[in-house]
Amino acid sequence: MENSAGPAWMGHNKGSRAYRRILLALGCAGIATFAQLYSVQGLLPLLARNLDISAAQAGLTISAATIGLALTVLPWSFAADRFGRVRTMATAIIAATVLGLLVPLSPNFPVLLGMRTLEGMALGGIPALAIAYLNEEINKVHAAMAAGAYVAGTTLGGLFGRLLAGPVADLAGWRVATASVSACAAVAAIGFLLLAPPPRGLVAAHGTGVRSRLAGLVPLLRNRRLLALYAQGFLLMGSFVSVYNYLGFRLEAPPYLLPVSAVALIFLAYLAGTVSSRWAASLSARAGRRNVLLGSIVLMTGGLAVTLCAPLVLILAGLVLFTAGFFGAHSIASGWTGSVVSTGRAQAASLYNLGYYAGSSVLGWASGFVFQAGGWLALVIALAVLAVLASATALILLPAGRPLPVRRPDPLPAT
Repeated sequence: MENSAGPAWMGHNKGSRAYRRILLALGCAGIATFAQLYSVQGLLPLLARNLDISAAQAGLTISAATIGLALTVLPWSFAADRFGRVRTMATAIIAATVLGLLVPLSPNFPVLLGMRTLEGMALGGIPALAIAYLNEEINKVHAAMAAGAYVAGTTLGGLFGRLLAGPVADLAGWRVATASVSACAAVAAIGFLLLAPPPRGLVAAHGTGVRSRLAGLVPLLRNRRLLALYAQGFLLMGSFVSVYNYLGFRLEAPPYLLPVSAVALIFLAYLAGTVSSRWAASLSARAGRRNVLLGSIVLMTGGLAVTLCAPLVLILAGLVLFTAGFFGAHSIASGWTGSVVSTGRAQAASLYNLGYYAGSSVLGWASGFVFQAGGWLALVIALAVLAVLASATALILLPAGRPLPVRRPDPLPAT
């Protein structure tokens, strides 16, 4: 299948009006998505007290949303191939915003988990499609930098949701806090709808059955590079969510005894990710993607070790290093996924997101039992093991050296 602009379509160049509109639109989508997805993360100790549940159970409010997202990224990608990236993302973002406004009305913990799962399922239409849309609409010369800018935008979205929820929860409880975040996400959703330019790099596919689309996943699951990148998403995101899920419990306990609003401020460390995601994408053009990925994992692990120190200032410094390393690694892995294949980009990106959010769901929940049984030291040791596994996978399965030279893209075939 040829793209709508013909074989000569090379994508929008950096600095063009359409390039800026795409990044602004995806920034709005990132705010709407990640502000809602993780708005309760800084409220987990409060939820545990108010709903009389354990730390691991409170962590399920994050895992429920992320597992819902993980389960639906592939169906959303199939829908996007048929109906178009922008139209599908618009549907997803509207549905997620409506569900987000209903979450605070949950009468009990089981209903809360169910509503968070549905919200996550709707949000699944954004992350994978955003990267595919970006890779199809922006010139390959600038795609890695644009991916870094998008990931930086997602950090701001996640930061905004957490920072807003904490102080509001202190004043009016978690229900009003989550409702406030969803209301702001609705404004961001409108921004996406108004800014996103019509796609030119893909024509919607028609007449392709589900069976053939599933068969199209087989080559992606046999690709060693893609499998390595999916493993990065699973292991590193699982580690990242675990730290932010349970550090609040440590800081609200003696000797720190921080209130919810103060604990919410730890998410300012996300600003390090806003910088590092763009820096890593730019550095990869000179140092090579694998080298930057491995360096980012080392930075993550070093920051994690620093959080073992008792002084609060050192805990926060370690958190900043850990966060910077994670977003650097995620920027490289997510952007690399979109460039490994020339066909089935949406499915390749969806599989990355499946691993990424499966790690958030499974490891983010399971690590709660490690924390409950052995405290912060046991959790750090377990997460360091995950970092070693991620590094070994990258060393064995990902190519060394600089990225392949940019070449003229072929017309996009049907997926």
